[in-house]
Amino acid sequence: MRVLVTGAGGFVASHLVESLAAEHPGALVFGTERPGTRIPAGPGGSVTGMEADLHDPVAVARVVEESAPDRIVHLAGQSSVQRSWAAPGETLQTNVLGLVNLLDEVRRRGLAPAVLVVGSAEEYGPVPSSEIPITEASPLRPSSPYAVSKVAQGALARLYGPAGGMRIVLTRTFPHTGPRRGEVFAESSFARQIVEIEAGAQPPVLSVGNLDAVRDYTDVRDVVRAYGALLEKGESGVAYNVCSGTGRPIREMLDILLAASAARVEVRVDPDRLRPSDIPVLVGDPARLRAATGWEPRIPLERTLGDLLDFWRGRVRDRSKAR
Repeated sequence: MRVLVTGAGGFVASHLVESLAAEHPGALVFGTERPGTRIPAGPGGSVTGMEADLHDPVAVARVVEESAPDRIVHLAGQSSVQRSWAAPGETLQTNVLGLVNLLDEVRRRGLAPAVLVVGSAEEYGPVPSSEIPITEASPLRPSSPYAVSKVAQGALARLYGPAGGMRIVLTRTFPHTGPRRGEVFAESSFARQIVEIEAGAQPPVLSVGNLDAVRDYTDVRDVVRAYGALLEKGESGVAYNVCSGTGRPIREMLDILLAASAARVEVRVDPDRLRPSDIPVLVGDPARLRAATGWEPRIPLERTLGDLLDFWRGRVRDRSKAR
């Protein structure tokens, strides 16, 4: 098995590589990341790293030629809703053009890999309470530049699959977290701030955004198991919700993190952390994924958030030693 993972330096990819090494020890895994970005070698040096800007068709051609993949997981892209409002053009260019260049090159070379294009539950946008939990039949109502870019990716994938003879499977992945999550995301920002307060590195004031939004969180390690299963069993041109089916207010995530720490903090709403357009409730129905693959989430949220706290404790310790 030869697997190409785009965005190999990212949060999800690091866990996907570990999952692939465990499930397919003989697999050859190739990973791309932007020039100048460190690509982790993975367990046992199991990833061949390649610097490539997916905006550049020449660089993409080199990657596809060298990797000759029979599996592709497309994770590269700009993944922050908040950043997409600050840089909408960049978000659209990165997420849409990068996928076009990749699928164009695969088609040009006559390859027929199984491709997983990872989308987002943000594509559904604001959903009436009567449609919760959200199924894949729900209309797409994107309400941010990021969400628009992911809807465009899905439409392009459905065009390129039949045209290029590729089995392209789509996900609409709901929020997921765990160790290594970037601090631009709410729950990881909370965890980092709590750990900084524990260490006396910042005053006991925790800045937050909208705590009333309800989200369906899954551990990233469960999510990458779903991706592996969909690569093998997913139906071409079909989108699958990857989610737990359980919604929790962001406030509850914060409460779980605070309960796992001895830190005593004052919580303050920071207006800069509020989005121009925030979806109140985002809870999915994973029935289609379950029927296709038998997947079920295994890791409880309390363990996920505890592991996230421990990740940040390690980072803060390392910073202290480096001083």
